[in-house]
Amino acid sequence: MSDRLGDPEEIQQDQEIEGSLRPRSMAAFVGQPVLREQLEIFISAAKSRGEPLDHVLLAGPPGLGKTTLANIIALEMGVNIVTTSGPALERKADMAAILTHLEDGDVLFIDEIHRLNRSIEEILYPAMEDFEIDIVIGQGPTARTIRLELPRFTLIGATTRSGLITTPLRDRFGFSHRLEYYSTEDLALIVKRSAGILDVSIDADGAGQLAMRSRGTPRIVNRLLRRVRDFAQVRHEGSISGAIALEALRLFQVDDEGLDRVDREILTLILHKFDGGPVGLSTLAVAIGEESDTIEDVYEPFLLQRGFLKRTPRGRVLTRLGYEHCGATPPATSAGQADLFS
Repeated sequence: MSDRLGDPEEIQQDQEIEGSLRPRSMAAFVGQPVLREQLEIFISAAKSRGEPLDHVLLAGPPGLGKTTLANIIALEMGVNIVTTSGPALERKADMAAILTHLEDGDVLFIDEIHRLNRSIEEILYPAMEDFEIDIVIGQGPTARTIRLELPRFTLIGATTRSGLITTPLRDRFGFSHRLEYYSTEDLALIVKRSAGILDVSIDADGAGQLAMRSRGTPRIVNRLLRRVRDFAQVRHEGSISGAIALEALRLFQVDDEGLDRVDREILTLILHKFDGGPVGLSTLAVAIGEESDTIEDVYEPFLLQRGFLKRTPRGRVLTRLGYEHCGATPPATSAGQADLFS
């Protein structure tokens, strides 16, 4: 089962349920202890001074809680939040309209901020630093520029690819942090909390089985919980035990390492069609029928983290663990190739 596939109606329903499972306070947020402690200090200090929070940049793979944290920050500060995304901001007028309608202290959350076009970024520079923007009125020789003052707001940017954010934009954030994958223990706590909200009975073993197979990601563990809940309701009596969770996960094609069908297809494709690699990203994308960005942003990070795949200057190669997960014996290595299978 892939957490990234499904018809639009199912995806929308999942997003609505996912929204209800999101914590609404820093105290209820599980995981990321260093980031939580830092944000609690910054929020408390800003509130005591009566100032808006400094601009915040949150980076990390999808599903780790960047959007949730942005909403929590706004709630903790007691202000409104305006949410948009980098690809949605196509014209300068769109950005200017959003900025001029903010109120003092408001949070502007831009998801996938690395996908902003350069003209939009240029508007943000003075807005973030001086809380001012320049508006051009008229065209041609009669055009003139007026400067508008903006309320003091907080920009929270979220990105899955921090390397694509330009240096001038990154430098204007007062605080930046990269979210890490969650531990199995933290994910088990998230499962129990979400099960309580969904009114699902799950024992410690069942929560642990889901946590171990959720790729270190809260969004995925919540989706697995909802699917296993459906399975337990239809095939059993509704309660989720360790055995029932394992039975459901096998049906949904999630293996013991948390890999789904597409993950395994990537590994077996590299093994059987490209002799274990190296294979270029674009070639791999064509062979598997996915976009290069999807493979690089969604599938590869977990395969790299688990040590099944390795990036080299010549392309992607299977590691020793990758061969063993596919049930194959790694090839004998020469001294010059030994590092590929370390």
